[in-house]
Amino acid sequence: MALTKVSPSLFATTNNITSVTVGGSANTISLTFDGSGVITGASNNAVSVANTAITGNIVSSQIASVNGSVITANTIANSAIQTGAVENYMSAAGLGFGMRNRIINGAMVIDQRNVGASVTITTGTDYVVDRFFGQGSITSKFTGQQSSTVPTGFKNSLLFTSSAATTPGASDYYYFNQNIEGLNVSDLAWGTASAATVTLSFWVRSSLTGTFSGVALNDGANRSYAFTYTINSANTFEQKSVTIAGDTSGTWLTTNGVGIRLRFALGAGSNFLQTANAWSTGNVVGATGTTQWISTSGATFYITGVQLEKGSTATSFDYRSIGTELFLCMRYYQSVCVTSADTAGSASGIPMRLTAVNNGATSPLTGWQFPVAMRASPSVQTYGGGVAGGSFITNDSGGGSATQSSFSSTDIGSKGIRVNLTGRSNSTYQYWIDCGTGATQLGWTQNAEL
Repeated sequence: MALTKVSPSLFATTNNITSVTVGGSANTISLTFDGSGVITGASNNAVSVANTAITGNIVSSQIASVNGSVITANTIANSAIQTGAVENYMSAAGLGFGMRNRIINGAMVIDQRNVGASVTITTGTDYVVDRFFGQGSITSKFTGQQSSTVPTGFKNSLLFTSSAATTPGASDYYYFNQNIEGLNVSDLAWGTASAATVTLSFWVRSSLTGTFSGVALNDGANRSYAFTYTINSANTFEQKSVTIAGDTSGTWLTTNGVGIRLRFALGAGSNFLQTANAWSTGNVVGATGTTQWISTSGATFYITGVQLEKGSTATSFDYRSIGTELFLCMRYYQSVCVTSADTAGSASGIPMRLTAVNNGATSPLTGWQFPVAMRASPSVQTYGGGVAGGSFITNDSGGGSATQSSFSSTDIGSKGIRVNLTGRSNSTYQYWIDCGTGATQLGWTQNAEL
């Protein structure tokens, strides 16, 4: 019932009314009065609103329950919120939940190695942008590079271009991949009865349409789940999402090794394809019956906004600051004075100088601490004049110099490195090396990729 108006005289003390109840059954409002007609209490003030939009500002004290789930000043029961609603709100507000997205560099903004240059994909692991590499069973069949062709809300994408019309044989494969560290997916509990469901989402564009595929794979390459997605319109970015039930079998690493291999197929023969949407055994690239992108010369494939998250709902992309994304990438790879980007902003082109401690009659010692602790002790590649293995100059306080192309010995850990300089043993001199991309300058990379 609706209470539209109550006369003040109703509550006069002469009427001796001490309470009023409005409504019936569970939808009641009860008011209690003192002898002067003043309301002293209210009870059963629960109001149910079903399938009705509520407008205006509502504070927690005005709401008793939502679908029977109590709302207090500090908590809201899970049943009152649609799955993914909070994540989407936080993302839109520029707030984060931490590592919701298990993919690193999913927006393709970090490219330490190539700085946007094209990379020819070989039979090795050829990194195009940080954390994403391409691979083929036959070399030089496609290229990859960072691109500025993007959907709204993104700055970069990853572009692959087919170099020739290639028909895959039974044992051929062409794909790109990110290996996810086991420590970043340990909470998924794959390989146990508690394995969590995950959702993969991404933006994709291709000159070809049809059904494409990929696969989630363990480190041992003996547990795999092939998934499919459909590109409906050529040369148009489309957002896709795929839900994968966690694997309750097999061995899935939760160490600093490979936790999950995420592959996107660009073409493969029958030996590397399997039935979609089911866990299986074997080392595969994608699903049977899907588009062989590699078979069309000049075909293009763009991807960005790659996100892998816990749960069965794809939420909005988990944007991270550029500094955070770079540091996440540097756990696996670091470039120092190798590319133009490494020396950008340096007026002299020599953004740093290594000094060496005199070590008596043996080679002088130098070293450095890594800006980010790496996944494991990295391999170090020296550069001279921007060329791998090229020569660089060691200078001394006596006015001399010596040319070398490597360090004589190294002691490398995950947080730093100590090196000896070859051919320098004067006990009275001090030594230094200018670092940069110039002809006589030193650069190096540190690689701890999975």
